[in-house]
Amino acid sequence: MLARELSAYENCADALVLGLPRGGVPVASVVARELCLPLDVFVVRKLGLPGYPELAMGAIASGGVRSLNSEVLTSLDVPDDIFEEITAREQEEVTRRERAYRGERPPPDVAGKTIILVDDGIATGSTMIAGVRALEQQDAARIVAAAPVIATSTYPQIKRVADEVAAVLISDEFGGVGSFYEDFSQTTDDEVRALLRSPNECFRGDDR
Repeated sequence: MLARELSAYENCADALVLGLPRGGVPVASVVARELCLPLDVFVVRKLGLPGYPELAMGAIASGGVRSLNSEVLTSLDVPDDIFEEITAREQEEVTRRERAYRGERPPPDVAGKTIILVDDGIATGSTMIAGVRALEQQDAARIVAAAPVIATSTYPQIKRVADEVAAVLISDEFGGVGSFYEDFSQTTDDEVRALLRSPNECFRGDDR
């Protein structure tokens, strides 16, 4: 259903589907196959405020990009040593996941391309927003934020930062992303690796 919302990008020569790990990768895999587009992963880690992890001080992402939320950093006067400690910890996790998912392959080259950034759902929006901003810093030509379900309260924030937003459902009753899935078991690193390694064969005809 999400791929149908993105049908304008089917077979688009300069488009790339990126999944936000872990949960966004299975969704991105189906979208990529439906649209006959290449699939990769885009690792984003929020720099959560101590005690308030959903409040992002910024984020780091694939390709060594770091984006800062200057409003949060300034208004809450976050000490430099605390910020650097959290940044170093999350950078280690980005590096670990990059190595785990793609081995020695370099991060995707997004410059000048249309990027469809996919997650399994968008609640607060902080990870998706951080991903969009990181892709902007890497000179993506167009960024489409895509998820099967987005919280109504978050949707305007995503629209402000992305060039386009695609969703199947924008919901007022958002108790959590998992409530919209029959199976919301945690995606493992092994599953992410398997999806990235599997041949990206397009769905055709009766396969849809």
